[in-house]
Amino acid sequence: ILGVRDIHADHAASHIGKAQGIVTCLRATPYHSTRQKVFLPMDVCMLHGASQEDFIRGKQEQNVRDVIYDIASQAHIHLEHVR
Repeated sequence: ILGVRDIHADHAASHIGKAQGIVTCLRATPYHSTRQKVFLPMDVCMLHGASQEDFIRGKQEQNVRDVIYDIASQAHIHLEHVR
């Protein structure tokens, strides 16, 4: 946007964008769940034994929290790369 031509700035911006996208997806999960939609990665859900139905029903068991934690951790990793 500002005409910066630096590969390191581009790399940092890429990681910031990925982190923001992940967080936006997590924050929108309750909204989408009320509309019978789940946009979380199913491989992570299956890893923790959580189903789409668990999110749609608004369950808050440990496996659902573990899914959220794993996905949020990915956003954190992207921010660590920026630092």
